[in-house]
Amino acid sequence: MTLLPDSRRLKRIAVLGLPIMGGMLSQSLLNLVDAAMVGHLGSQALAGVGLGSYANFMAVALVMGLGAGVQAMVARRNGEGSTSQIAAPLNEGLLIALLLALPLTLVCWALAEPIIRLLADDPAVVGIGASYFQWRILAIAAVGFNFAFRGYWNGIHRSGMYLQILIITHLTNILVSYGLIFGRLGLPELGAEGSGLGTAIAMLFGSLMYFVVTWRAGHEHGFLRVRPGWRGVRAMLQLSMPNSLQQFFFASGITMLFWIIAQIGTPELAIAHVLINLALFLILPGVGLGMAATTLVSHSLGARQPDEAYRWGWDVTRVAVVTLFVMGAPFWLAPHLVLGLFTQDPQLLALGEWPLRITGVGMSLDATALVLTQALLGAGASRTVMHVNLGSQWLVFLPCAYLAGPVLGGGLLTVWLLQTLYRCMTSVIFAVMWRRRGWLSIRL
Repeated sequence: MTLLPDSRRLKRIAVLGLPIMGGMLSQSLLNLVDAAMVGHLGSQALAGVGLGSYANFMAVALVMGLGAGVQAMVARRNGEGSTSQIAAPLNEGLLIALLLALPLTLVCWALAEPIIRLLADDPAVVGIGASYFQWRILAIAAVGFNFAFRGYWNGIHRSGMYLQILIITHLTNILVSYGLIFGRLGLPELGAEGSGLGTAIAMLFGSLMYFVVTWRAGHEHGFLRVRPGWRGVRAMLQLSMPNSLQQFFFASGITMLFWIIAQIGTPELAIAHVLINLALFLILPGVGLGMAATTLVSHSLGARQPDEAYRWGWDVTRVAVVTLFVMGAPFWLAPHLVLGLFTQDPQLLALGEWPLRITGVGMSLDATALVLTQALLGAGASRTVMHVNLGSQWLVFLPCAYLAGPVLGGGLLTVWLLQTLYRCMTSVIFAVMWRRRGWLSIRL
């Protein structure tokens, strides 16, 4: 077996996957730019925005699963040749996003400060984190809409449209957040919380663009024409909610990880925010390739080509391993140079050096889990994926991290090593599941 698939299959993966990867990279770069801008305000601002970010991640995770659900259903309808029904799953996804987002927004706004206070004791960190969190949760509905639209465009093999809108959204975010953080471009100076308001404005603007573009291009597919029915909404919930719950508990796990690190110290918490955003710089392109696998697998199953679906899972995994190894090389070769973009504090640089090296090396080992998770979602195995991811994170990693870190005094480095080991374990589990082909019997 060669390192990469043959040129024909590699080209198909690239045509579908590169725009998605580009969109994911733009999202990672946005997170890194935000961290760099907020990093100039000090470690407390960096820690507060980190806590607010991951509390927001918990909230929006409940609508994020709609992206995978819409994509799998749209790709399946596309493979079946049901032209006038292709956008029906999108309509259902948008309705569900709205119904979930309204109560979530109200509850999170009212409880923002108590939620952040559960995660940290430093009053300055809590104040910054709560204000940032309140602004971010105003865009929960927009995030749900954007994920549903992303699923539609990826599902019809036009991921380039998703990339274009995402780039415009992120550029808007950078400009507005910069102006609101530092009081530039005629905007008020809000400090760290300005980053949260800027992101919310950009997400709402992105949703507006998606509606306009999809109305023009997706009319023949039934966008806003096919009325969501109870049967379709129920099918979308059955497919999407396990993934949304998985995303919620994964986000809760990251927030719990932040709480564990906060017990070690505020400097560790500040550098952990940078480290996680740098890790996302590698994780999100891996997820982007996985989303290409979602479409390729689901389309092949819709066309009744199970062997092709099985082969696509492995082919995309091989591409992801090579890609993440190359992208992660600067992390383990020059960690101080990378971390120096975000902070010049010698203590933070020393704390982050070896965890960043581990991230750079370990991410290529994580590629199998990143891709096959999405491939299994494309096959409809959302519940199984949820059980594996949540079990390994909540029953294995987090208890071990708490015991080894705050209790036994292992520190940030020990926690990071355990995180890499747990992700390698999930890669092995998903590889075995894919090889056994139990997912072939699932019907959507």
